[in-house]
Amino acid sequence: MIRLRDVSLPAATQGQLNKLQRGIDSVADYEEKVAAAKTQFARHNRADNPSFRVVRSSLTEMCSGARRCGYCEDSCADEVEHIKPKALYPEAVFVWENYLYACGPCNGLKNNKFAVFSATTGRLTNVTRKKGDPIVPPAPGDAVLIDPRREDPLEFMELDLMGTFYFLPIARPGSKEYRRANYTIEVLRLNERDVLPTARREAYGSYRARLSEYITKREGGAPENRLNALVQALQRMGHPTVWKEMKRQHRLLSELQELFEQAPEALDW
Repeated sequence: MIRLRDVSLPAATQGQLNKLQRGIDSVADYEEKVAAAKTQFARHNRADNPSFRVVRSSLTEMCSGARRCGYCEDSCADEVEHIKPKALYPEAVFVWENYLYACGPCNGLKNNKFAVFSATTGRLTNVTRKKGDPIVPPAPGDAVLIDPRREDPLEFMELDLMGTFYFLPIARPGSKEYRRANYTIEVLRLNERDVLPTARREAYGSYRARLSEYITKREGGAPENRLNALVQALQRMGHPTVWKEMKRQHRLLSELQELFEQAPEALDW
């Protein structure tokens, strides 16, 4: 899970989203606003809607590999996910910066789960609305879930490249940063779904093989355009977090240290 690159919408599409959001914001009653947000998003988030065709195309530009999910980086992204759930925050239902392209499994797991650090107590407070709960605004506070549109998740967590290939919090246990990392990992089940650590381990081997191929070709006198093609192919691979962590942790693993010593330029890829 990495910070997604920033992509701006065309002015016409952004204007349409702003217009739709103003319509939601004009509803005074919160419960009615939530209902309107759900209805209007379902009405417009369709393949035949010109604005949302552009939204999906722009979200695709942010994805790694072949349109991989912005959370797990493994499955195909095919659902427009609200980072701040529309059922809790209707004021962000048509806000571009609140969108992420996710896969069904991640979107289903996250659903309307959300927590904040309470503005009054500072405590981690679950604001997820259960079935039958009164439809009232969530408690105010800063979001606990790490937002890859605005933040770098790798400032909060790291991959265990030397064993489990699990995401692990970096900060001191009990700290705010630790709790944010842990909450994000648990809500999205980034370690509990067996396929994900396995895929990361396989990606590690593939990245290592690609880097070795580059070194071999370069030492063999391959032309610049061929070497550039190899670099670009590596940069298009899935699970980009693995590559970023290989660069960050290369001094800790002898097999990586040797490769990056032979190709220090790869640290800038």
